[in-house]
Amino acid sequence: MKTRYNLPCNIAQSLNIIGDRWSLLIVHEILNGQTMFNEIKKALPGIPSNLLSERLRYLEEEGLISVELYSEHPPRYRYTLTKKGEELEHVFNALIIWGSNNLQKCYKKLIDSKTGDEVEISYFNKKTGERVEQIEVVAIQEELQKAGD
Repeated sequence: MKTRYNLPCNIAQSLNIIGDRWSLLIVHEILNGQTMFNEIKKALPGIPSNLLSERLRYLEEEGLISVELYSEHPPRYRYTLTKKGEELEHVFNALIIWGSNNLQKCYKKLIDSKTGDEVEISYFNKKTGERVEQIEVVAIQEELQKAGD
């Protein structure tokens, strides 16, 4: 895929990897256990086979999925998420929560499996493990300087 955003921004750079049509949905299907090409294709009606193949190759190149040959004749592959790909689960959960709060027609909600109550996102300090009530986005200065060079 070609780089679409040449901006010093985490969101823009992430979209360069996962922002193409179908990419996030493919990763989501693999996360949900659809690991074979035909399973993914069936779960995503409307995606052309050649586009699915292209996206799977790209997601492998970017380190989000790994590919394992499980049948040589004919060649068949199993797709699994790498750690990098698995970390997108938090993005999916955030989108599910956003959708349940904002979409007119909502299909899913995120709940506490013990109580059935809906949940919200919370942030924790990486050092202390304590819940953080107020967060702030800050630029990493050395990276911004490199981008400006």
